[in-house]
Amino acid sequence: MTTPFNPLDMSNLAHSILTRMEEKAAQPLQSIQPFEGGGVYAIYYSGPFPAYAPLAAANVPTPTVPIYVGKSGASGSRAGTGKTGASKTPSKFKLYQRLQKHLRSIEAATNLDAADFSARWLVVDEIWVPVGESAVIREHSPLWNSIIPGFGSNPQGSGRDLGERSRWDTLHPGRANAVVLKDRKETAQHIEQDALNHLNTHLP
Repeated sequence: MTTPFNPLDMSNLAHSILTRMEEKAAQPLQSIQPFEGGGVYAIYYSGPFPAYAPLAAANVPTPTVPIYVGKSGASGSRAGTGKTGASKTPSKFKLYQRLQKHLRSIEAATNLDAADFSARWLVVDEIWVPVGESAVIREHSPLWNSIIPGFGSNPQGSGRDLGERSRWDTLHPGRANAVVLKDRKETAQHIEQDALNHLNTHLP
């Protein structure tokens, strides 16, 4: 018996978000202008870092395989809280702010060049944000979401500076908040090999 197509089925909704985002042209991460809204995004790499060579080759001339996928809630819920030190940028720009945070992390890394990164994003209603993120991650198994976590982590707070440095910060040193953390027992070379193994397994 043939199952009728249900456009509101969760898997079909997820696929529509993924397809719509990937129809958009990727933009250089350094050149993204402020925009409003929350949603899902994908960051792409096409530079010379040796461990990412298969990924970079797949993303030339057109970025197709993300190195990282994320999401950001929509506007407004925290606007006007009056907290000391709060960002002066309205929270309605939350997805844009998230991309700028990632840009700063990449710029801080001593062995990455922000010019080698681009991004796509899709502003969607907040209820569909987790669905969209999950769809993109399932489709591409991005390297920085799986094998090399830590890129999207928030800075360690006071009293938490004895934690272990993330795999991302071990492979890409430079972020100030990671300097105070303990060294990992594994080396950057070991992480690089894991990255190559993952890419060779998961790339089309």
